[in-house]
Amino acid sequence: MSAVIIEGKLVHYEAIGRGRPVIFIHGWLGSWRYWMSAMDDLSERYRAYALDLWGFGDSDRRQDGYSLSAYVDQVEQFMEEMGVSRAVLVGHGLGGVVAIRLAARAPERVDRLVAVSTPLVGSAIAPPLATFSNHHNGEWISRILGRRQASTYPEVQMEANKTDLNAVIRSVQTVWTEDLRPDLESFTFPVLLVYGKNDPLIRPPEDNWVSRWEENVYLVSLEDSFHFPMLDEAARFTRLLRQFLALGSEVGALELRDEWRRRTR
Repeated sequence: MSAVIIEGKLVHYEAIGRGRPVIFIHGWLGSWRYWMSAMDDLSERYRAYALDLWGFGDSDRRQDGYSLSAYVDQVEQFMEEMGVSRAVLVGHGLGGVVAIRLAARAPERVDRLVAVSTPLVGSAIAPPLATFSNHHNGEWISRILGRRQASTYPEVQMEANKTDLNAVIRSVQTVWTEDLRPDLESFTFPVLLVYGKNDPLIRPPEDNWVSRWEENVYLVSLEDSFHFPMLDEAARFTRLLRQFLALGSEVGALELRDEWRRRTR
């Protein structure tokens, strides 16, 4: 276990590999742990970091730290502590929102960005996550995902009891008022959006918005994935991630888009 102190509070993280930095940011359900397979896959060529946001995993609880701006501050300060001036950001759910907002605030710090199962507008958050309250303690992951679906994610379940439910509730409330689409339209670096076609919690962007994006924004829908594509289709997800990180020229970008469109229909 590795940790760093930020604003007097402990932030837990794990790091593996050597090379170009990639920072993984988890979402509302879980912690750094469900990134393990992707981190291991990248470790031969990249330095992969994954941190626990305030109130999740083994990071400290912080009642004043559950807003979107506080989480953006946390990740940016984490980069400072790690000596990372510029990195690839890979975020899931809440982590994807944090990554996009950090990129909008400091685009010079972002090499490229991957947002997985990320609501681009607050209304894209579907029940029961949008209506979750702290009355739903106990097996709260099962209440959100459904008992059968939750049981397929031991990486998520094993850390659930560490979560401060206020972190889930308050961060959902702050994201509900956000619209990330103008941020995406302003980015000039490569952006990959990944959604599980069967995700019960996050709705993908509407077609009329997708058609407005520039050639640097790619949208992939994974046919057999739910809310956790990195777990539902681990091999396919990591293959897509490696290919996206290796992009160089615009020609290569177009080839990636065409190839994955064919694969994911």
